[in-house]
Amino acid sequence: MINFQSDYLEGCHPKILEKLVETNFRQSSGYGNDEYSKDAIFKIKAACNKEDIDVHFLVGGTQANSIIIASILRPHQGVVSAISGHISTNEAGAIEATGHKVLTLPSEDGKIRAEQVEELYYAHWNSPIREAVVQPGMVYISNPTEMGTLYTKAELESLSKVCRDLNLPLFLDGARLGYGLTSPYNDVTLKDIAHLCDVFYIGGTKCGALFGEAVVISSNPLKRDFRYIMKQRGGVLAKGRLLGIQFGTLFEDELYLKICGSAVEYALKLRQAFEEKGIELYGNSLANQQFPILTNTQMDVLRKNYGFEVWGKLDENYTITRFCTSWATKLEDIEALIKDVKLL
Repeated sequence: MINFQSDYLEGCHPKILEKLVETNFRQSSGYGNDEYSKDAIFKIKAACNKEDIDVHFLVGGTQANSIIIASILRPHQGVVSAISGHISTNEAGAIEATGHKVLTLPSEDGKIRAEQVEELYYAHWNSPIREAVVQPGMVYISNPTEMGTLYTKAELESLSKVCRDLNLPLFLDGARLGYGLTSPYNDVTLKDIAHLCDVFYIGGTKCGALFGEAVVISSNPLKRDFRYIMKQRGGVLAKGRLLGIQFGTLFEDELYLKICGSAVEYALKLRQAFEEKGIELYGNSLANQQFPILTNTQMDVLRKNYGFEVWGKLDENYTITRFCTSWATKLEDIEALIKDVKLL
């Protein structure tokens, strides 16, 4: 069985494993104050081309989302998100558990637009009963989105401008950021994100690390108390070196981009195979997730040899599925799947 169900099915890139073994018996300070974490922070600052950023390492995406949002919002505020945003659909109410509402906006492609944010903001402040409803306090996006779509630089610039004009911090969830940055259809760089977003994170769990996300804070007002919230919510890892080693390795010689790039290349090959077979795809994913709409018969045939995710029923005859490549996907596995797609 070849599994395309997700992009965190494997462990980690061999270079990370080698570095973890090599440094295993070296003593170092705890809680992220070690030499490996400092080295990783130095490399991330260089990659962002921005010295005045704070970098913090957390274990996973849901933890990063909940801690970041809790650190920004006041008790009466909520976070604006696309209705399909990960914090709205896939985190078991983690944001609501911090005491904050997710304020969802309609979206057909997983993205939200600057004008939507502006409209929501003024609708709230012009309401005669605004004190009775949750105040929008920040904006959440992800890139790639849950549907694999990508924000263009122009879209990100527009969102950033509106958010800064309205004093709404802009937070970008980068759980799959490496796959977005390496898509041939992408025109946004890590440097752009560091300058346009108030806070974002560089995903490691889904992009070659054993676990971990690197939170990057650009906005000065958001920096001061972040470590307090991290500690209070269980986000400060005693053996912080384990995160520092991983991100230091990923950002050595652009390993992060190299390994994510192959996953996108393979996913787009697969997309082309489905299209050539006449199988419609749900949405316009340009990264490592593809969403073919399969008949029940086609699903049964592919299930014999491949694992994939059921995304949702379209009707009684068709199902939206998800095939996900990763940094560890092998070319021969993609070629085998493409061969079987052609035989459907």
